[in-house]
Amino acid sequence: MLTAILIMTLLRIVLTYELVTTHIWKESGRQGVSIFDKNYVLSAYIGQIYVIGFTTAIKMTIDYVRNLKRTKEIENHNLENELSMLKSQLKPHFFFNTLNNLYSLILEKSDEAPDTVIKLSEFMSYVIYQGNKKKVPLIEEVKYIRNYIDLERLRFGERVEVEFAMSNQMESYKIPPLLLLQFIENAFKHGTYYELEKVWLYFGLEIDDSWLIFKTKNKKKCNKEEVKDNKSQGLGLKNMRRRLGLLFDENYEFVVNEDESNYAITLKIPLE
Repeated sequence: MLTAILIMTLLRIVLTYELVTTHIWKESGRQGVSIFDKNYVLSAYIGQIYVIGFTTAIKMTIDYVRNLKRTKEIENHNLENELSMLKSQLKPHFFFNTLNNLYSLILEKSDEAPDTVIKLSEFMSYVIYQGNKKKVPLIEEVKYIRNYIDLERLRFGERVEVEFAMSNQMESYKIPPLLLLQFIENAFKHGTYYELEKVWLYFGLEIDDSWLIFKTKNKKKCNKEEVKDNKSQGLGLKNMRRRLGLLFDENYEFVVNEDESNYAITLKIPLE
């Protein structure tokens, strides 16, 4: 490039002398300067470098902005795909278990069967259609959670007691869909895996100055498969944290508290 600039500089000097003016380098204050005077060529050469450097900087800036925009678009596309994958991790066994319970109710001609069909239909509709949106009304998410809890109650019967504490001021807020379900699903999965007559689960939703505080609490599993299950639970927590990071960057709090017998989480996220 430097050689090309030198050739271009010499060509400009000759063309200027032949076609424009024979006064060579008037600003130097010297008389009889040759068109190939060393200082004159060097001065013209540096001037050309300035011009080339300036235009190159403009071109590089334009290319950088275009590449940055393209990279951002690709990154956003990848993040959307990853979010979709994480949202789709609702376990299929839940639907199979609910359908089996529904089949039993139909055989018994139970009065609970029609209501179960409606709740399951609403639940599946929410997962399929609302789950693709970026934000949904918080009150809709709560209704969806209640349907899930009711269907799990059908599965476990009187063996499970669920306490669901909820704030009353939710109508004006929005939340990413299917965000809280995996925490509730894990509480049912790990908190009911006991050979006990009855177990207790707690879920809490509270709004504090445009922040949603979500809590769950359940008993810990105590059996031979505990180590194996802790590995799967660790992977689940990793996926949860990954999705929270994609949605809120660092603008959230997620705390896990556990002792020998209890397992609890506290999640704090901003609301719109």
